[in-house]
Amino acid sequence: MEIVEEGQNQPKIERKQRKSQKIIEKGEDDRIYSLPDCLLLEILSRLPTTKHSIRTGILSKRWNHLWTLVPTLIFIHYGSQTSPDFSLSVDKTLTQCRPLKLKKFQVCCRFSIGFESHINNWIRYALRYNVEEFNLTLPKGKQKFLFDQFFFNNTCFIDLKLEDCVFTPTGAISWKNLRSLCISSGKLNEDLIENILSGSPVLETLELKFCNGFRRINITSKSVKKLVLSGYMDSHNPFDAHTIEINAPNILSLTIEGNLWLWNLLLLNVSSLAKVSLNYVNVLSRLQTKGFIVPSNMKFLVVTHKS
Repeated sequence: MEIVEEGQNQPKIERKQRKSQKIIEKGEDDRIYSLPDCLLLEILSRLPTTKHSIRTGILSKRWNHLWTLVPTLIFIHYGSQTSPDFSLSVDKTLTQCRPLKLKKFQVCCRFSIGFESHINNWIRYALRYNVEEFNLTLPKGKQKFLFDQFFFNNTCFIDLKLEDCVFTPTGAISWKNLRSLCISSGKLNEDLIENILSGSPVLETLELKFCNGFRRINITSKSVKKLVLSGYMDSHNPFDAHTIEINAPNILSLTIEGNLWLWNLLLLNVSSLAKVSLNYVNVLSRLQTKGFIVPSNMKFLVVTHKS
């Protein structure tokens, strides 16, 4: 009888386990490698930034240039100042990319004087590839980015998110396919809001987050169904007696939230509302309703008020 001491076959067992693990890993690699390019591109599109997509190029020869076809481009710089290295890196990346069409183009970085030409070139690149979703965030810089006029006339934008930018169109805005618009930390007057709405005939959602400069939101468009007003403060005159009026007879959903540095917020005509969410801190005074009767088709009313 052969006597086997405990642990005597352990190295042999470990070798078998390692071999089995390699077979499993190879099988997983083979399965990933066998996926069609369209699925691999979808996977790369879901990575946090384009930098992460580029890093997959070390996996194999097939992956080496796959990232250049990804229809989503995301560039984020977290530094307190935007360095020339970041802008040069984005420029270089764009010269290597060759997507058939861009689904999403996003840039988040601090803006400084001398950086305008880079941003405008990136916008032109996105428009050249008919970008559908365009996000530009230039947080808390001392200077504001001023759009060139070509930005205000195109048919490719479907979803647009803009933060800390300046709007000064010299003519009529034309965003014929835009369905969702979110503007954060922007200065807008009533004429500019009207220009945006009249130039966006299929717009469904309008979000204004900590914007200022307007006293009335007048939405007569039948396409706009959702309005979000998130915060309001005029940093130049924070304690002036501000009143905002909302006239939007066709919207179905209204959200008012955040810190409202207002004396009054008047809801003049919102007779089609089916859902209202009021979650705001009314810093100066109160919200009033003028002729605001809860419609019979109202399904949801959520009120959270902090004074």
